[in-house]
Amino acid sequence: MLLARGFSYADAHRARLGVNYKQIPVNAPKVEVHSYSKDGAMRIRNATDPVYAPNSCGGPHGQTRSARPRRTGMPTARWSAPRTRCAPDDDDWGQAGTLVRDVMDDAARERLVSNVAGHLRNGVSVKVLERACDYWKNIDKETGDKIEAAVRNGSS
Repeated sequence: MLLARGFSYADAHRARLGVNYKQIPVNAPKVEVHSYSKDGAMRIRNATDPVYAPNSCGGPHGQTRSARPRRTGMPTARWSAPRTRCAPDDDDWGQAGTLVRDVMDDAARERLVSNVAGHLRNGVSVKVLERACDYWKNIDKETGDKIEAAVRNGSS
């Protein structure tokens, strides 16, 4: 019953005060909680920071494996296979590359280059422009080069 009450109290707060009930000073934690929640009813502190990472506005950055805190006091065991925190075949570019190379025809790729380059020419900072071109080159080298050329030449 105690566990059910713990659930229902938070649920009642959300129903009465809105999703940002923990921002009201009397309900706020003593130590600031950093999360990507930024909108909703009864917002106490305005959130103007972008909610994506990595970002170019000094916001959050992902931790490298060496920077993550080490767990202490954890039991150790012998494993037959190496253990990782992420999938060993972590591939961020494979599906997008397959889409661009194998699914799209030449006309669709040209429309993609025109669309992406048109948006990148519209007031994007140099740092973001370089990162976007690198992303597209990781997806498909030829398409990335075309996007970069279209942005630099001002044509699509």
